[in-house]
Amino acid sequence: VVITVAKAQREIKIGMTSADVIEVLGSPNMVTTDDKRRETWVYDRVSSNVSSSSAGVWLLFAGAGSESTTRNQRTLTIIVKFDENNRVRDFAYRTSTF
Repeated sequence: VVITVAKAQREIKIGMTSADVIEVLGSPNMVTTDDKRRETWVYDRVSSNVSSSSAGVWLLFAGAGSESTTRNQRTLTIIVKFDENNRVRDFAYRTSTF
C-alpha cells in the first residue's frame, strides 16, 4: 500500500473503524495502548530518491563533461488514535525531507 500525505488527508476520517484504516493504509508499523486501553497506530515510511544530471561541452575533438548526483530521503509518519470502540478519534501526520 502506497501511503501519501494527500491520501491520509483525503481518506482518514474521525469515526472510521480500525478495519477501514487498514483498508486505506495497510498494517501499522507499531501499535501502543494508553492508560484507558485505547490503541494508537503509527505508520512510518521512508523513501529515497537519487537523481543525476550530466552536462557536457564538446570542443573540436576533445570533450569535457560533468555529472552531478542528488540524493535525498523523505519520511512520512502518520499517527492514528482510536477510542474505546476502535474508531478513529484523532490523527496527525508529519513529513520531512533531508
